[in-house]
Amino acid sequence: MSSVDRVVTSGSSPLHAARRAADFVGAFRGQPTADELVALLETHGEVGPISLSDKDIDELRDASVRLARIFRSATVDEAAGVLNDLFAGHAGPPRLTAHGNTGWHIHIDADDDDGPWGRWLITSSAWGLAVLLADHQALPGGVCAAPDCERPYVNAGNGSPRRFCSSRCATRVRVAAHRRRS
Repeated sequence: MSSVDRVVTSGSSPLHAARRAADFVGAFRGQPTADELVALLETHGEVGPISLSDKDIDELRDASVRLARIFRSATVDEAAGVLNDLFAGHAGPPRLTAHGNTGWHIHIDADDDDGPWGRWLITSSAWGLAVLLADHQALPGGVCAAPDCERPYVNAGNGSPRRFCSSRCATRVRVAAHRRRS
């Protein structure tokens, strides 16, 4: 268990939580260091000082593996089922909290305000991804269609559904297709 409070920052939203989930799933495609994970947490608004034990890293890895199932879901029904399973296994009743000099925000994890990083990542990410799914009645994200990429991305719901994690991957695929046709 970490000694730092988990907070939902003023920039936090379902979309922010979903993007954070995609970033963690992407990070654990490799073997991130504790420093890289701390930097990722800080990038997403977590306040320090943050230190991660080996157990914290294992919990974040496990959470990321579980969250990856949402991004790999083929249908909305499949994604909803994965989200419901995550809620059933990790969430508690929603509650408002203002710990650690933060403003009021919602926690849905089954722990106190300083629970394990893994459970926090699962519940806060599942909340964000579930809100996107419900709002848009579509998959909240996916896995990049570019060959050899497989990075997760979030569907923000505006415009055409995404297929790629970045404009770089989309351009690389379009250029390769153009060269094949030429």
